[in-house]
Amino acid sequence: MAFFHSGELVMKYSESLKKNKDFQNIYKKGISCANKYLVMYQMENGKSRNRIGISVSKKVGNSIVRHRITRLVRESYRLNEESFRCGYDLVVIARAGAKGRTYQEIESALLHLGNLHKILV
Repeated sequence: MAFFHSGELVMKYSESLKKNKDFQNIYKKGISCANKYLVMYQMENGKSRNRIGISVSKKVGNSIVRHRITRLVRESYRLNEESFRCGYDLVVIARAGAKGRTYQEIESALLHLGNLHKILV
């Protein structure tokens, strides 16, 4: 369940990854799995909550396309947040195939990767 804090949608069990050094650290030390639309890096963080970062490169499309994919991934994670085990840093990278996909396709791809990483409850 998410709630609003000063007009912003907040995740209950997670926070966002924003720093480049955090992303780089996860790319270096984390484990990755991929499917047609997304790549997910995962690494234990020793905390009681998850931290999630979403990356969509310019190769995927213009800013409108990139922001839409980011919103779809974030919303998919938010609505399924209770299914993910806590204590992980996750970086989700959108592949070019994600362009033009529906919410259901992105959600399905995200859950598939969670399953591959064995971090779904």
